[in-house]
Amino acid sequence: MTPFLAAGLLFFLALPAAAQDAPVPSQCLAIANAVPNVVYANFTSVQAQEETVTITYAGHSTYLIDTPAGVRIATDFSGAYGGDPVPDIVTMNRAHGTHFTLNPDPRIAHVLPGWGEEGPVSHAVVVEDVYVRNVPTDIMRWGAAEEGGNSIFIFEVAGLCIGHLGHLHHALAPEHYGAIGRLDVVMVPLDGGMTLSLNDVSAITARLQSSIVLPMHRFSTPISTFAAMIGETFEVEYRDSPSFEVSRRSLPRRPTVLILDGV
Repeated sequence: MTPFLAAGLLFFLALPAAAQDAPVPSQCLAIANAVPNVVYANFTSVQAQEETVTITYAGHSTYLIDTPAGVRIATDFSGAYGGDPVPDIVTMNRAHGTHFTLNPDPRIAHVLPGWGEEGPVSHAVVVEDVYVRNVPTDIMRWGAAEEGGNSIFIFEVAGLCIGHLGHLHHALAPEHYGAIGRLDVVMVPLDGGMTLSLNDVSAITARLQSSIVLPMHRFSTPISTFAAMIGETFEVEYRDSPSFEVSRRSLPRRPTVLILDGV
């Protein structure tokens, strides 16, 4: 069994004894005997469906996620964006210095690098009302593939499954999709080829069928080109604010590419 498949079939994760009385069920992971024929777990309570998460585009590949309990998360954190006020959790990837920092603010309680010193890393962290886990992927460094050099981070909060693809450099295999599970909101690099080709990122987006797609890491790639490639199933909506609020109940009925101010 591959590490990705093992992660995809995981259902219960025990928290540290001081932080929990019973195992916490994942809302997003796949439960199945085989991939890709998966059934996704969803035990969202009525109360959780009403809770609101705020997502803000800070810059480059950094999104801020503010949970109902007041936990602040910054993705692909380099310190250039999203550092004030100090986040509680930061995730990082190391393809370029714009996605990580070796000197994070010491006040950040949870610093989660998406790579390990000797191969893929595994994170499973619960802070207040959010569960953060990762799915390792490879990156290209100096022309060679480095196993486990990047991570797709998944944030489970308020009944939502929010994913950040990081600095993903390759198409995803069925094992990856099984390990990721359901994603209601996904943040995708849209740079025309510096991370993924537009064909690959479009294929991943179309397969995930997330309710909300948030582009990031965008330079000159036209949104219209991306929208045309992922198909007519998706709507495209522009906002004049860098932030929006979302709950399980308020997810759009039709998959939507949401372009926040600054993207």
